[in-house]
Amino acid sequence: MTGNLVITNARIVDPASSRDAKGSVLIKDGRITDVVDGAAPGAPENAETRDARGMVLAPGLIDMRVFTGEPGHEYRETLTTAGAAAAAGGVTSFVLMPDTTPVIDDGALVDYLLRRGATEAPVNILPSAALTRGLKGEEITEFGLLREAGAVALTDGRNSIQSAGMMRALLTYARNFDMVVMHHVAERSLIADGVMNEGTLATVSGLKGIPVEAETIPLARDLQLAALTGARYHAAQVSTGLSVDLLTEARQKLPHVSAGISINNLSLNENDVAPYRTFFRLSPPLRSEDDRQAVIAGLNSGAIDVIHSAHDPQDAEVKRQPFAEASDGAIGLETMLAAALRLVHSGDVPLMTLLRAMTSRPAEILGLESGRIAKGAPADLILIDPDYPWVVQESSFRSRSRNSAFEGARLQGAVMHTFVAGRPVFSHADTVEGATA
Repeated sequence: MTGNLVITNARIVDPASSRDAKGSVLIKDGRITDVVDGAAPGAPENAETRDARGMVLAPGLIDMRVFTGEPGHEYRETLTTAGAAAAAGGVTSFVLMPDTTPVIDDGALVDYLLRRGATEAPVNILPSAALTRGLKGEEITEFGLLREAGAVALTDGRNSIQSAGMMRALLTYARNFDMVVMHHVAERSLIADGVMNEGTLATVSGLKGIPVEAETIPLARDLQLAALTGARYHAAQVSTGLSVDLLTEARQKLPHVSAGISINNLSLNENDVAPYRTFFRLSPPLRSEDDRQAVIAGLNSGAIDVIHSAHDPQDAEVKRQPFAEASDGAIGLETMLAAALRLVHSGDVPLMTLLRAMTSRPAEILGLESGRIAKGAPADLILIDPDYPWVVQESSFRSRSRNSAFEGARLQGAVMHTFVAGRPVFSHADTVEGATA
């Protein structure tokens, strides 16, 4: 394809403009040239026309928390397989965490991953860079050089900064470069050797628990430091009602603060851990149903800004262990949207709110052009059949790893087509064209 395309007869849902109406989108040279109600008035030269047949046309999803194995652990995931999984899940851009070997703490590595992602993956790979050398929480990296190289954010990935003094220094330094700090809020001394949510179920299951305070104490500290420094701060992932309360209060005074949540914590709870299935061992752990309902309310209120997949491929060797000895993490690029649509079908979250948390809001936080359907924006788009029924099967994953928290789940809603810069990078097997990716 030339990148010239006309998509007609679509239900255009664009959270950036709050638009939800039937219309058409014109694309030329990889960018949107017009968005109109009803039928398109004309088409760019040499353009392909695609009838959406009433499906939802939305901005491509932007996933702010994706781990891969490349470089260093390609047996878990490569940029190529992660890119294919992302395209199948409607994710047109994702932020790559720096937890690799070597750690992404140098500008040359950021540049390398940008170049490799551009050639090896069908979607946009956006490297983040480490806050501290080797993710050790001791020595600050060169934020300015990392930004010049193309890093979109600063984070220590799975690791949490334990020192308040270090966190203040990091936020102060990041403010000088107007870079967002994405921090995994986790107090190690309270987590200790806990493996699931602290409570009755953990006791009955014979597993050591992780209290909600392991999340809320560092979050409260960070919010105070964000106020002190004026830095752009993003709580990478929250999971509790008490965290929502802290964020709600902070957001009244701190417009530069934001927060994300994993689709796992939004759609699953601690009861899913009961069979000791290690694919449900996650960080943060799956919380109580009361907490899940509270974070849903936080998403609706705007206290929580972003939904991400927390895609974390792990091989069978570290997952096929007793629950207490297994590694944290689950893949999620291919199931994030469909799992999130459960909340729409149940009436818990409006479709516009859900898509905003995966498109325009991440774009705003990261300073991206994408995440919207508007003239001049990159034509990163997805066509969704929100009612398409399917069952998650391990054999169908494009990801190199198979550790999904949704294996065997019955889901409703699927991505039928994914476009990056106006070019198709995925088509569902059940589309009229019959193409597969």
